[in-house]
Amino acid sequence: MAEPIIFAHWYHLVEGLQHSPKEFYSLIKQSLQQRNLPDINTHEVTAREGGIFSDSREYLRVIRKEHIFDICGAPFGNGFFVSWWLGELPPGCLINIPVIGWIFRRFLKPTTYYKIDTGMMFQQSVHNAVMEVLDQITKSKGLRILSETERKPILREFFGR
Repeated sequence: MAEPIIFAHWYHLVEGLQHSPKEFYSLIKQSLQQRNLPDINTHEVTAREGGIFSDSREYLRVIRKEHIFDICGAPFGNGFFVSWWLGELPPGCLINIPVIGWIFRRFLKPTTYYKIDTGMMFQQSVHNAVMEVLDQITKSKGLRILSETERKPILREFFGR
């Protein structure tokens, strides 16, 4: 599978929190189910921390059409690290052929307001699910919830081609 083109990212280390990544992913899946999002699929994927001989880390992958959301929850020092990466599957090699690529982007797979809006709603919905679960866990452990500033994702050009 091709690597996604990343256009949004969010992360936070909650110091003093120890939690099971599997339980964290299970709670996120439940939160997503309650949102009744159309056309999503979730499963866990493994990604290497570095080169071929490095350790692997598990992520929860949420897919909707060409969008991929990889969520990480893992112990780090005396805390629990949470991050997510939102990307889009790169188009096939046809897009790189001058005339065919233009036809493909213009008529077969154009960037539309609808595509951008539903992509942004997908991002907001999954981010809200992550925040809801993180709030639930931190409150249950007597830790403070994240501030508004700590909740904001880092955005790159959305659908910029």
